[in-house]
Amino acid sequence: MSNLNNPAGISRRSLVKSTALGSLALAAGGISLPFGLKAAAVAVGGALEPSADKVVWGACSVNCGSRCALRLHVRDNEVYWVETDNTGHDIYGEHQVRACLRGRSIRRRINHPERLNYPMKRVGRRGEGKFERISWDEALDTIAKSLKSTVEKYGNEAVYINYTSGIVGGNITRSSPYASLVARLMNCYGGFLSHYGTYSTAQISCAMPYTYGSNDGNSTSDIENSKLVVLFGNNPAETRMSGGGITYYLEQARERSNARMIVIDPRYTDTAAGREDEWIPIRPGTDAALVAGIAHVLISEQLVDQPFLDKYCVGYDEKTLPEGAPANGHYKAYILGQGEDGVEKTPRWASAITGIPVDRIIKLAREIGTAKPAYIAQGWGPQRQANGELTSRAIAMLPILTGNVGINGGNSGARESTYTITIERMPVLENPVKTQISCFSWTDAIARGPSMTAKRDGVRGKEKLEVPIKFIWNYAGNTITNQHSDINKTHDILQDDDKCEMIVVIENFMTSSAKYADILLPDLMTVEQEDIIPNDYAGNMGYLIFIQPATEAKFERRPIYWITSEVARRLGQDVYQKFTEGRTQEEWLKYLYAKMLARDPALPSYEELRAMGIYKRKDPNGHFVAYKAFREDPENNPLKTPSGKIEIYSANLAEIAASWELEKDETISPLPVYASTFEGWDAPERSTYPLQMFGFHFKARTHSSYGNIDVLKAACRQEVWINPIDAQKRGIANGDLVSVLNGRGELRVEAKVTPRIMPGVAAMGQGAWHDANMTGDRIDHGSCMNTLTTQRPSPLAKGNPQHTNLVEIKKA
Repeated sequence: MSNLNNPAGISRRSLVKSTALGSLALAAGGISLPFGLKAAAVAVGGALEPSADKVVWGACSVNCGSRCALRLHVRDNEVYWVETDNTGHDIYGEHQVRACLRGRSIRRRINHPERLNYPMKRVGRRGEGKFERISWDEALDTIAKSLKSTVEKYGNEAVYINYTSGIVGGNITRSSPYASLVARLMNCYGGFLSHYGTYSTAQISCAMPYTYGSNDGNSTSDIENSKLVVLFGNNPAETRMSGGGITYYLEQARERSNARMIVIDPRYTDTAAGREDEWIPIRPGTDAALVAGIAHVLISEQLVDQPFLDKYCVGYDEKTLPEGAPANGHYKAYILGQGEDGVEKTPRWASAITGIPVDRIIKLAREIGTAKPAYIAQGWGPQRQANGELTSRAIAMLPILTGNVGINGGNSGARESTYTITIERMPVLENPVKTQISCFSWTDAIARGPSMTAKRDGVRGKEKLEVPIKFIWNYAGNTITNQHSDINKTHDILQDDDKCEMIVVIENFMTSSAKYADILLPDLMTVEQEDIIPNDYAGNMGYLIFIQPATEAKFERRPIYWITSEVARRLGQDVYQKFTEGRTQEEWLKYLYAKMLARDPALPSYEELRAMGIYKRKDPNGHFVAYKAFREDPENNPLKTPSGKIEIYSANLAEIAASWELEKDETISPLPVYASTFEGWDAPERSTYPLQMFGFHFKARTHSSYGNIDVLKAACRQEVWINPIDAQKRGIANGDLVSVLNGRGELRVEAKVTPRIMPGVAAMGQGAWHDANMTGDRIDHGSCMNTLTTQRPSPLAKGNPQHTNLVEIKKA
């Protein structure tokens, strides 16, 4: 049996014996001490000479939208000090890729006393966290046997790789399910049930291609050419605060252009925090109504760019409405009240929905209509609503109406894009199984798989699922419970191991999701093995980081390439050969880098990059501008939409809306309209649960990564934000322990009473580690907001609406 302090369930004496595999770091008082015989020798007079210090290049590769370089100082096979990038001139466009407080704390993550050290198998019920240590041979044999049995009995469609994003920055180590070594393994063994979408971007990545054919935005650095910046729920100071530089670029670019910045968000974020010119609080889920009210002013006062709309767009007015669309089915008619609903979308109409004063909507519309160019962008918060597909397309209407698409200083309305250096990804081969489900629907696929259909549940590749999920791989992710919705419901589904028969988790820690593993395998961190990773979002400077092992592999932790190779070996020699192609991990890196050099000879050599640690390059085009070629020559550079143009009216969406099975409170529309939704600001449930609650990305964690680091938890306490008006009604003072609850669950957390959030709304940092007695009251004392979120998906993308929640808050 195990507990969180000793996951393998072994004695301290056994741990001492295990030091042949490496020393145990005891991080206490900021000092990293070697443990075992080496420490004993030092204690009796330094009988052993300390090894020379070395500096090893590493990186923080968690899913934050940045990839930050780390310089790890190592002594006696222990990381004892962490610094960050110190190369280059550190000027705008060639800045140092400095890690944030999370990456700089990685020594505490590497040396954490709760790291997993040995393979284990479950001996209690799923979720209890009771395991016993087993050998690698037993673990791998069990996995291979179960996989063979599942495929033989149910077929490959019963095998699912769960959505995980703990190492999206890696290459060999990458955990994104469709791009990981686990996917490569399964594609060598007949394939697996795949998914589409992500927990971060499902709605916007599904919806924006109906408008633009893709989901691209200008790089943040291009704001140096802007006169106005309008951010809808875009908060890089907390979501992308680190070395990739989005926060830095935003500040530096505005300094050069003197662009005004308006932040539209229910919460006064750190991106605003005195740097904004204006904060406009808005009710969650109502951004599309604000856009409609702004559009009414733009149209009425002739501030739209009519030549742009005529040349580049489909469906703005009657002239460009596609064949087959109903009369007055265009966007202009919808705004002016001449469409199907007959409601004029005046600023007064929008004000009643959004909570924004009428005069402020009019002023904002005039400012957007007259500032040239204007950079209008949205984060991923507004689309993570139950009507998020409509919201994302609606926000894009503002740059479309004003002709700010495809030009320097403008934007498409999407989130920022970036310049990226050449990268050759680890090939995962083609998946023989073509069936896909939404990444958010996997619990449904366990509970009622064969009843899931294309037109009701978004199944792709066939009309319906044939079998439920029986085998789950979960590599470097906490989305089995913690990052998935309605944790209590998920727990109940997974308790029945006759439904899903095998869950394999490959992890560094006993996360709340890892407690649901049947076989639990200890993984190496990215800084403990070789890999080459590119930047993610980084303005107009791209870079590559060569990660090198900071220390030897300790205890019985193994790298993902070794783990998947050994499973492949047990599935058959042909599978093993196809998977490895006869290469080691180092040989794969050299092979992939040689391909990169062939495409991009300006890159340094493999050995030069290894010695440099980080290689940087500025965008030769200055800045990434979305749809620039289309704007300059639409005939020869059409968009990937059916018409080749910007589709304000989408005939494809009209067809989906007419043929899919939807509930009465669900809306799919060919136009980017505003629609109420379940658990929205005007839902009847507000009489019982009067507060709209949403989550936000928290500086102490990247989703749930780093969520167990003591200094980060102390620096950024978990709290629920509540307005003083709402707090006073409930007798709640700042710092009080409160209960946040709805019909799905209850959690305890401290209250942050602040005017930085609008009345009627509450917010919590997402990603806190769930901590509840699941055989008792199930009250979560870890303050994980997914205790309260719903598994009901959004209508089109079937994505997670984790920001659409109604709750009550009471003093505990």
